[in-house]
Amino acid sequence: MIEVLHAGLCDLVMDQGRAGLGALGVPAGGAADPKALAAANCLVGNDPGTAGLEITLSGPTLRFPAGGVVALTGAPFKAMRGSGGAVGWNETLVLGEGETLSLERAETGCRCWLAVQGGLAVPSIMHSRSTFPPAGFGGYRGRPLKAGDVLNGGVTTHDVHLKRARNPASDPKDAPLRVIAGPQASQFDDKGLAAFFSGEYQVGPASDRRGLRLTGPMVSHSCIDLPSQGVLPGTIQVPPDGLPIILGWDGPVTGGYPVIAGVISADWPRLAQLRPGAMLRFVTIEHAVARARAPAEWIIEALA
Repeated sequence: MIEVLHAGLCDLVMDQGRAGLGALGVPAGGAADPKALAAANCLVGNDPGTAGLEITLSGPTLRFPAGGVVALTGAPFKAMRGSGGAVGWNETLVLGEGETLSLERAETGCRCWLAVQGGLAVPSIMHSRSTFPPAGFGGYRGRPLKAGDVLNGGVTTHDVHLKRARNPASDPKDAPLRVIAGPQASQFDDKGLAAFFSGEYQVGPASDRRGLRLTGPMVSHSCIDLPSQGVLPGTIQVPPDGLPIILGWDGPVTGGYPVIAGVISADWPRLAQLRPGAMLRFVTIEHAVARARAPAEWIIEALA
C-alpha cells in the first residue's frame, strides 16, 4: 500500500502503453521514456513492463505503511526520505515501515519514473495500466494522483537484491533533435525550411503529454485542404500560425496539419525531458533507417 500525502504537478500511473490500437483512435501512450521505466522495474525485481509512476516537474510525498523496495530513474529531483537517508537515483532503495519518500522539483530535465517492487495494482484496460488523461481512463481512476489517494501494490518479496543502473546514452543535452523528412516536406518553400532548420525554438507553457508547442521562427508552407493522415509521437506538424508542434505520447493518432518532419525514435527520450522554456533545434540526417540507433539500453549491475 502507498498513501499519497501530497500530490505533485502530474503523477501518472504508467506502463509500456497500448500499442496497436490506433485504428480505434487510442494512442499507444505509456511512459514517455519506456526504457527508463523498464530500468527502474529491473532495479526492484519487477518485469520491465510493470506499472510504475511517471512524475513531471514536481513530485509527490508518498508514505509506505509496510515499507517497500523502490527505484527512481530519469531526471534527478530534489528528494528526501523520512529516515533522513540519501535518496539515490538509478539504484535500489529500501524503505522502512511507515517511511515517506518526498520528491520536490526536478533539478534538471522534466520527468522521472518510480518503480515499486510488486508493481501498482490498478485495473488493466485495453491490455495496459497506463493513464490516458484526455479520455479519463486507465491508471488510477483515469487521472493524476491527488492527496488522499491510496495505491495498492502488488506482491512484495522479502528478497532484496541491491542494484544500480547506467544509461550509456551520450548525446549532449544541447545537441539538435534529429529528424527525417515528413510526407509534406516538399510543400514547404525554401524560406520555411530555412526557418525550421536554422532557427532555435522554445518549448511553450501549454506543452504536455499531448504535444510540445513551440515558439520561435514561423515556418511557411503552401499546403491547402490537406486530408487527415496518420501521425505518431515525434511527428512535427505546422499549423496555420507557422509555429511547429511536436506530437507527444498522448497526442492524436490522425492529424490534418502538414508534417514537415519527424523526430527519430532514438531521440524520443530527450523529448521526454524537455520542460517549458527549454530551447531546441532540429537537424536532418541522411538514411535515417540505417544510421539511427534504437534508444540506448540501460545497463543493470549488482551492488557488492
